[in-house]
Amino acid sequence: MKKQNVFQTPRFFCDVYGFEPGQEQKGHVHADQDKVYLVLEGEGTFRVGSESRVLGEGQGTMAPAGEEHGVVNHTTNRLRVLVFMAPNPG
Repeated sequence: MKKQNVFQTPRFFCDVYGFEPGQEQKGHVHADQDKVYLVLEGEGTFRVGSESRVLGEGQGTMAPAGEEHGVVNHTTNRLRVLVFMAPNPG
């Protein structure tokens, strides 16, 4: 998985995540940050808490602070995801 920063401020950041087929972002938690995922290209399985959903281009989901979340590219195509997080954990 590759992360490309688009912009950031002390309070907010925006990245594009690239997942090749079979790659994943393992489940993790941000105690104080909300994260928004928006699919730009491809399709992936997004898990937030106990819920898993397959999302495609133009679809998104939010992982509230304290909720475990992760992403899997279960397809044979590239997955690109626009990611917003606030406040910036950096």
